[in-house]
Amino acid sequence: MKAPSAPIVVGVDGSSSALAAAAWAAQEAARHKVPLRLVHAYVLPVRGYPEIILTGNEIRQALEQLGHDKLDEALAAARAAAPEVEMTTEVVCCGSVSLLIEESKTARLVVVGSQGLGTVTGMIVGSTALALAAHGKSPVVVVRGAAVPDGPVVVGVDGSPTSEAALAFAFESASMRGAPLTAVMCWTDFMVEGAYTASRFTVDWSQVEGEERRLLAQRLAGWQEKYPDVRVHPVVMRDRPVRALLRFGAEAQLVVVGSHGHGGFAGMLLGSTSQALVYNAPCPLAIVRPD
Repeated sequence: MKAPSAPIVVGVDGSSSALAAAAWAAQEAARHKVPLRLVHAYVLPVRGYPEIILTGNEIRQALEQLGHDKLDEALAAARAAAPEVEMTTEVVCCGSVSLLIEESKTARLVVVGSQGLGTVTGMIVGSTALALAAHGKSPVVVVRGAAVPDGPVVVGVDGSPTSEAALAFAFESASMRGAPLTAVMCWTDFMVEGAYTASRFTVDWSQVEGEERRLLAQRLAGWQEKYPDVRVHPVVMRDRPVRALLRFGAEAQLVVVGSHGHGGFAGMLLGSTSQALVYNAPCPLAIVRPD
């Protein structure tokens, strides 16, 4: 269990997306009354550059200075968003994913932007977020799209342990923002057929919907008791989860999902819904692992 004063950590790479992530993370730190930690990772080049003559130490110093410059810019954005928050910075020589996974062990939350610097910008940060969500020890937020200031917090619910962790995060987020919560549970013909061992021609869809609504109400009941200030809008839909969450996310200030998924490979440790939303969510996205 993380300490109450555990910081929010944001990864900085010098991109405009990282500046937006720093500002979002600062506001979140202000809500939780915790420090903000801004970190930057650099990797020493594995090959020399014949057109310049630099020693290994000079290259390290140059990369460290560049990292500090990027952090200073992000720090300015964070202070403009939440000047009252205590903030620290650090430059580390290692891979960005390794650094953020290590930081997640003591962080309340790790925040990254939706695009980074590189040849395939979106994929770089997307893979970082997926690796963090699969292997990190804290929730991960990908700051992307445009949050609707007065919109709800939207959470995807499927009844799994990761869904419970997502519900806990979503209720707390809604309560701290004074926002309503939209809880979305989806089902499809394929999912129901497996559960009912019947074809789509013999399933009573109205009965299925009624049972799904009862299941959602059960999942929400305990959290509504804990957060009576949060107004909840339960939604049960016959649709694919990604499509439904994209629709509701377009009017939201935050979408929350669990990291549901299994497998031996890093990418397969996340469910398809989490992976798709990392690249397509219309607003900031939180991916929450079970405790």
